[in-house]
Amino acid sequence: MAEPKKYLAFSRRLVMVGFGSIGQGVLPLILRHLEIAPDRIEILSPDESGRPVAEEYGVLFRAVALTPDNYRAELEPRLGPGDFLLNLSVDVSSIVLFSFAAERGALYLDTCIEPWPGGYTDASVPAAQRTNYALREQALAAGRALGPGAPTAVLTHGANPGMVSHFVKQALLDIARDTGAEAAPPVDRAGWAALSRRLGVKVIHVAERDTQVPTTPKRPGEFVNTWSVEGFFSEGCQPAELGWGSHEKALPPDGRRHESGSDAAIYLLRPGASTRVRTWTPLAGPIDAFLITHNESISLADYLTVREPGGSGALYRPTVHYAYHPCDAAVLSVHELSGRQWQMQESKRLIVEEVQPGGIDELGVLLCGHARNAYWYGSRLSVDEARALAPHNNATSLQVTIPVLAGLIWACENPARGLVEPEELDHERILEICRPYLGPVVGVYGDWTPLDRRETLFAEDLDREDPWQFKNVRIV
Repeated sequence: MAEPKKYLAFSRRLVMVGFGSIGQGVLPLILRHLEIAPDRIEILSPDESGRPVAEEYGVLFRAVALTPDNYRAELEPRLGPGDFLLNLSVDVSSIVLFSFAAERGALYLDTCIEPWPGGYTDASVPAAQRTNYALREQALAAGRALGPGAPTAVLTHGANPGMVSHFVKQALLDIARDTGAEAAPPVDRAGWAALSRRLGVKVIHVAERDTQVPTTPKRPGEFVNTWSVEGFFSEGCQPAELGWGSHEKALPPDGRRHESGSDAAIYLLRPGASTRVRTWTPLAGPIDAFLITHNESISLADYLTVREPGGSGALYRPTVHYAYHPCDAAVLSVHELSGRQWQMQESKRLIVEEVQPGGIDELGVLLCGHARNAYWYGSRLSVDEARALAPHNNATSLQVTIPVLAGLIWACENPARGLVEPEELDHERILEICRPYLGPVVGVYGDWTPLDRRETLFAEDLDREDPWQFKNVRIV
């Protein structure tokens, strides 16, 4: 690569909470693209596993787990006005941390809305309260309480949620151009929702296929993944969730609406890791994927809603959900986990350095139902290219770490925006920073629908009048 671009000078303190695969992958990018001295960065991590990487870059590392009892005592001496709290942890409340950061006058970014331990998996808590929908509503309420002009806190800005929302905006502009509906890029939420409606987009899948292979095969009793094992386990055990489109004719039998909030999404009375859906990516073709809950399923559906006058009901909204086919070792891990009735395996293995050459993470958004049928836009990053671009990364982690950096830069450039979701950021600025690290970024049209090759062996309950009904997408 050419001499790395320095996007800004940061002379304040940067405190990173959590230092797993994403923290270790983003640290060299921060030092490469910000003018920041290593001694201005401090890492708080619950275990010692990341200490060698921190020491490699001369960054202060402290092994401490933040809890409801100690977070204030640990962070108060470390955070003040203009500092940055970068939250890449699990089992630490995002709402508590961004509220605390604002109280101290510090900027903030995370990659998902985390609760304290048990918030995802406590069976004594009603399913509706264990959803990302509920966490998002709580976060938005806390954000409103910060008031106007509060320090910027960027909520859920990794690959997905995060970068995929910027992919959706670019995909909408591409479809508009290619169908003769081209117009000036929208400048606000209402404009983007109106464009999506005008184009006839019914469904948006975050469609991802990871083909990376570990050098050592998965063993029985082991959970293997290319990014956080704990993170995948937590979200896989949450109820499956999806933004619920205005074109949908009937709620699934196990589907439930929420009693308050935006009403942009529903949840299913089953874990996301046991819910499968049909989707498509250009290289993999038709694939069966897991419907894993993610915040973008809700925030994108809400952002693209066109409401009736007065804001009561939805005149238009696409169905939005994540459709994830992880690496094959992770698929085996999920099958084993399901057989264990969602009790985590005794052993966990995160594969970053130990990935064989050749695998890719094909991560993008699939917009369906418009005049060109289906359009996938996203990144095809190989593990080989990821390693050449940035140390301590594989293809999956780099697709997360570079939008973390981009969101951090945007927050520093826009320091008084209060709580913001990815859809509220400048998609062109974010993609400008991310593209050099994403491998080939492509847009591909396809003629796939979830009705393709159906009923070849047995009769099925299908809606052939509208291929994009969720009942056709879901695998039962």
